[in-house]
This record gives sequence, C-alpha cells and structure tokens, in this order.
Amino acid sequence: MLSENRITLFETTGFPNPARIRAAIAEKSALNDVDFVEIDVMNLEHRTDQFYAMNPMGTVPVLRTAEGEFISESTAITEYIDAFFAGPSLTGTTPLERGLIHMMQRRAESMVLDAVATYFHHATQGLGPLIEKYQCSEWGNHQKQTALSGLSYFNEHLNEHSFVAADTFSMADITLFYGLAFAEFSGLNIPAELTSLIAWREEMAKRPCFSNQ
Repeated sequence: MLSENRITLFETTGFPNPARIRAAIAEKSALNDVDFVEIDVMNLEHRTDQFYAMNPMGTVPVLRTAEGEFISESTAITEYIDAFFAGPSLTGTTPLERGLIHMMQRRAESMVLDAVATYFHHATQGLGPLIEKYQCSEWGNHQKQTALSGLSYFNEHLNEHSFVAADTFSMADITLFYGLAFAEFSGLNIPAELTSLIAWREEMAKRPCFSNQ
C-alpha cells in the first residue's frame, strides 16, 4: 500500500540511476520524507504488468509523486525533487546556471554513464542471460572507447573547474560520480594519468549525499 501524499521511489539498490536519485534526495536532506520500494530486477520485477503500468519502458528508477503521478527518467525525477524539496538547487537558479547544468549533465550521461552502460550490457556478461536478451559486442566495445574519451574530456574540464557545471554542485556532478562508479564496476578504471578526474572523484566522495545514503 502506497502512502497518501508521500513521495515513493521505486529503485534497485546498487544500480547507478537509482543511486543518482538517492544522492539528489540526500543532498536536499529529504531521505526521511521519501518511501523507498525495492524492485528486484534480477527476478524480473521490472517486467511485470504492474511495473509497466508505472513505466512502460520497464526501467528503474520510478518516482510516485506526492500528487500520485509516476515519473521515470533520472533527469526528470531530479527536476521534480529539486523543485519539491527545499535546500540547495541541483538544477540551477539562473537561466545561465540552468543551461550549463543541463548541458553538462547530458554530456556526463552520454559520454560516460550511458556509454559505460552500453559497454556493460553488450560487451560483458552484463546482468546475465535472463536479462540480456540481445547483445552486440562490437557496439559495446565501440561505446567503451566513447566512455574512455569521455573520461579524458572531463579530466580536461576539471583541470580548471571544481564542479562539473556552473561552479556549483549539481545533478551534473551526481551523474558523473555514478558514471565513474559504474565504469569501475564494469572494469573500466580511470587511467592513472587523469589526475584531475581522480582528485575530483575523491573530493566528491566526501560529500554526505554520497557517503551517508
């Protein structure tokens, strides 16, 4: 039974996109104001009629809003959380900040997180044959190179910036942080020469939203 007028996050522990939302909620100091429901992806709970009714894409996370609507896609969920809860903005407070944050957030997704995900699901065993119904190793390994190029890009960017976008902590930092975590999990460690990216990750890991979820 879902609580009335409470936000509910349907998530899978250990997966990068649900972790992004956890971090956003933690940054807003709102973990106690959200109900969390575990979806067992390995046992195909995301492929039930009940779950498809919430999200026809069959992916986690999904947010049930206080208004009773269901929102999927991590960026959209973060937008809702950022507007709903008080606390520091994760999506920008000025037109310029919003534009820069959304631009860099998308780069962190496409150049790192999504590229790593494609490599993981196509060029490794991924989540196993029950989940991975179709794999194209050539495409997966191509995206591995995209991810490695993305790491180099962000290393250069972070040579001169403390944060990924707009000189403030934002959802772009959250996305890159978990993109790097997913890369490490997939066997794509940050090359040792990318010292700015390594230092940034070590500094980000100290933030309570990442360490105290």
